[in-house]
Amino acid sequence: MGDVLQLSGVRVRRGAKEILAGVDWSVDDGQRWIVLGPNGAGKTTLVQLLTGAVFPTAGTVEVIGERLGRVDVSELRQVVGFASAANERRVHASETVLDVVLTGAYGIQGRWRESYEMLDTGRARALLNLLGVKDLRDRRFGTLSSGESKRVQIARALMPDPEVLILDEPAAGMDLGGREDLIASMSRLATDPRGPVMIVVTHHVEEIPPGFTHVMMLDDGVVTAAGPIDEVLTADRLSALYNMPLTLDTIDGRYHSRRRTATPRVD
Repeated sequence: MGDVLQLSGVRVRRGAKEILAGVDWSVDDGQRWIVLGPNGAGKTTLVQLLTGAVFPTAGTVEVIGERLGRVDVSELRQVVGFASAANERRVHASETVLDVVLTGAYGIQGRWRESYEMLDTGRARALLNLLGVKDLRDRRFGTLSSGESKRVQIARALMPDPEVLILDEPAAGMDLGGREDLIASMSRLATDPRGPVMIVVTHHVEEIPPGFTHVMMLDDGVVTAAGPIDEVLTADRLSALYNMPLTLDTIDGRYHSRRRTATPRVD
């Protein structure tokens, strides 16, 4: 049984549609997971389960030993850090970067009349430094590039010192430079032994940061493979997941995939 996350026989239905179909998944301390799958695979619903936004139709979800449905969701969110494009859109453009991160300590949106101790401010600054955006702390959030805002959101998600950090398609919509900066930041987090368990949801193997240890493949609500990344992530499994012949290569610890082309015949 996973000591951080444990999903057993989890099913989620919406009307006649079964979005997740009997998902079993264990996550232990020290692991860094990638969740791969095509559009419509059920990745978003999986994330919603882990953050307490939805409940399973059948089966059980346990987070740090607490079962979903038997624990106050607000307490659950103190141990699960979460960053996504939807969360990013909720941040007011005029808010300073430092305040965006600070308010993450209590899971609120927008600075009001609450006060923060020097310890909180120091942690927010340290997290911005860790994510490589310390010089942005006085900038307005609305002036940031996509890559900068994504790293600020990760710093915010880390503010309450969560035991699990979930990043839902963190590199979506970013240009090449911004993506590479973000991947470098995620890799630093993944290789920090003091860091939280990490779960990154993505469509692309090119966005897997060095230092991630495990991968789960999800297709049409079913886990098709899960385990250590160097054993599970193969060209054959990737081809089956995306229903086309794909190559898989590694260069400097990074994965690369493309459609396999037929070798021309030589007569």
